[in-house]
Amino acid sequence: MKSAACVCLCLAALAALALAEDKYTNKFDNVNVDDILKNQRLLDNYFKCLMDKGRCTPDGAELKKSLPDALTSRCSKCTEKQKMQTEKVVRFLIEKKQVLWKELKAKYDPEGKYEATYKQEAVAHGIKV
Repeated sequence: MKSAACVCLCLAALAALALAEDKYTNKFDNVNVDDILKNQRLLDNYFKCLMDKGRCTPDGAELKKSLPDALTSRCSKCTEKQKMQTEKVVRFLIEKKQVLWKELKAKYDPEGKYEATYKQEAVAHGIKV
């Protein structure tokens, strides 16, 4: 009986771990994206991190690590907060920082396949692509 309870407990722990790994970490969900977008120095630091031209903060490193998978999986592992922050950043870059946006696209979407995938969704959210 004790071994059955132990097996059940282990299975429950493994299931919880598997569910937790289905999402990206939410450890940085409370980073104030607005503060970063308003501060050119901070924005440049994140940009350089993503472009392999500078050091990364812990949250920048996590973003850089997750970005390729998020693009291919349509952000299926993103939390709702991460999806909202992503929309805010994309909108800002497209509307106010076209040069940075084009450089990011050249690095992370050189063939334009993600742009084609996400264009309709962006337009539905009022983002002029």
